[in-house]
Amino acid sequence: MKLNSLAAICAALTLALPAWADELRGTGDLGLVVEREAGSLLVVDRSERAAIGRIEGLGDLSHASLVYSPDERFAFVFGRDGGLTKVDLLTRTVVKRVVQGGNSIGGAISDDGRLVAVSNYEPGGVKVFDTATLELVADIPMGSKTVGIADVPGSRFAVATWDTGQVWMLDHSADPANPVITKLEGIGANPYDALLTGDGRTYIVGLFGEKGLTAIDLWRDPPEVTRFLPDYGKDQPDLPVYKMPHLQGWTLADGVFALPAVGLHQLLWVDAASLSEIARTDLAGQPVFAVARPDRREVWVNFAPPDNDKLQVVDVLTHQVTDTLTPGKGVLHMEFSPRGREVWLSVRDENRVEIRDARSREVLAEIPAKAPSGIFFTDRAHRTGL
Repeated sequence: MKLNSLAAICAALTLALPAWADELRGTGDLGLVVEREAGSLLVVDRSERAAIGRIEGLGDLSHASLVYSPDERFAFVFGRDGGLTKVDLLTRTVVKRVVQGGNSIGGAISDDGRLVAVSNYEPGGVKVFDTATLELVADIPMGSKTVGIADVPGSRFAVATWDTGQVWMLDHSADPANPVITKLEGIGANPYDALLTGDGRTYIVGLFGEKGLTAIDLWRDPPEVTRFLPDYGKDQPDLPVYKMPHLQGWTLADGVFALPAVGLHQLLWVDAASLSEIARTDLAGQPVFAVARPDRREVWVNFAPPDNDKLQVVDVLTHQVTDTLTPGKGVLHMEFSPRGREVWLSVRDENRVEIRDARSREVLAEIPAKAPSGIFFTDRAHRTGL
């Protein structure tokens, strides 16, 4: 009787295992796709090449971005309506949502995962929140719209000011509620975005109000400001700018920056050490994102309207376009798998995400999505500047 009972229990447990195992899921293969018009996030699994759920109720996601907690379980989403939303990828639920401003344009998470900072157009400045509770930790008025916020090692953030042409360094390491503030002047007119290199050293600011860019060496004490490329496009008529390049899509590959030019159909190649231009690549349209495959061998570029049905692949060694792809109308974003085997593309106007082999360019799968834009895989949790 005891043996029969034991056998029955074992059989019951065996039958239960598949259902129980289905509930266990690692986060390393997961990602989120922004469904901008629906105000929702599509939860995707890279290994399955499939959607596994949807998180709704996130407000205006027309210019949304997000960052991940160090354990990859939670994402913090920055909405155009000023909403800051914490979502749980495993339960596929909204944990908490606060409307912290009138128009937020991006955010960053500290390297220890304890603080999330939001840059705002309205009312301007930066607000910093506790990642566990989304309680306000610090409110830092700056008298300006803020852009290009990035996490800097050591519980610090860097952010540029559109109206005053500054970069503010916010150091929260000693007292999160009262950061030590360093203001850097002479950045240039109307910074519109910025990026931080993966080693945390160089913060590059793009300028809309004048030609050229600005690099800040954060390893120097005090940080060293260098203006570069002051003459690019000076002798060429500017084209109408239908969509500004996104600097976090800029690329550092083989010691060279690949930078999408503002108002030109070109990719600029700049030596990272000397900050001097070494080459240009003519493109099929105005570049928006220039994203390196993780091995840095190629740069993939998408475009503003009316050429946003195309992608071009550029060789890092020769600076030549090697392939032109036409996935469909409204290719808004590209995200490579961490080792670069696949590239996922949001094709907004056709309501789908397209997955391609990054080398053969073959289409491997498609996932239905509601007007998808940004694609964010959880490996971003471990990358500085994202």
